Amino acid sequence: MADSSSAPAAAPPQTGDTLRGFLFALAAYLLWGALPLYMKALAHVPPAEVVAHRILWSVPVALMILAAIGRTADLRAAIGNPRMLGMAAVTAALIAVNWGIYVHAIGSGQALEAALGYYINPLFSVMLGVFLLGERLRPLQVAAVALAALAVAVLTWEAGRLPLLALGLTVTWGFYAYFKRRLPIGPNQGFTLEVLILLPPAAGYLVWLWAEGRGHFAASGADMALLAGTGLVTAIPLMVYANGAKGLRLSTIGIMQYIAPTLILLSAVFLFGEPFGRARAIAFPMIWAALALYAVSLFGGARAAAQAPGS
Repeated sequence: MADSSSAPAAAPPQTGDTLRGFLFALAAYLLWGALPLYMKALAHVPPAEVVAHRILWSVPVALMILAAIGRTADLRAAIGNPRMLGMAAVTAALIAVNWGIYVHAIGSGQALEAALGYYINPLFSVMLGVFLLGERLRPLQVAAVALAALAVAVLTWEAGRLPLLALGLTVTWGFYAYFKRRLPIGPNQGFTLEVLILLPPAAGYLVWLWAEGRGHFAASGADMALLAGTGLVTAIPLMVYANGAKGLRLSTIGIMQYIAPTLILLSAVFLFGEPFGRARAIAFPMIWAALALYAVSLFGGARAAAQAPGS
């Protein structure tokens, strides 16, 4: 989404929500939630080619936005910093893989797995905090993670295999968010740096496809418009979100991030005709219950922080 519906926080925790922040974040999540409709129209194009075009056409969009907000100097400084380039290369690789899994899931009729992956992601991020940052889980968070794990077990038992696409989306976006928070550059500049790093291999791949006569860009006017438009549908929601997150508390963002996977799920069932099935009818309510517990723990933590001495 950045096909993702649980994008990394772009600012320190807020003491209150602003209407501007709420509207920006809402717009971003609605755009991410509608993204499957766009990607479904490109289902006949191989995922690697779609991802390459997402990278290629995101570059001019991101650069124009940076120029408009006057932050190109930050980007130039980052390009000249080898350590920052190395960190951005890691996040760039993770987001490229995440995009590839997402495009494949939508195009292959597995949008429900994409929704599942983004539902699980907040709980995976909680576990990353435990194992990588030494954070302690509150009792409600333990219950939420256990419920989510049980839901995955139900799906695995029914299908005879792990829901690999969902887990792939969860893991790549979770680690992307983790490393992105440690990238010492603003979110807009960071995204631009990532797509610039990915541009040479993406452009090389597209040139190779063209030379082999296998590219879809010139196949029809519709394909040309859709592939060129991937830059807008990729860059705009991420940058809109980055501005919205500045005016919202983390607890508010934590609740709003469920908008996108819910819209993906509704599209999968009612527009794409994907079967919900018995296992999903059991597992998804378990996930929703887990997320409800997680939401309660978020608000409880925010309330405790607000009541703490010196807050």
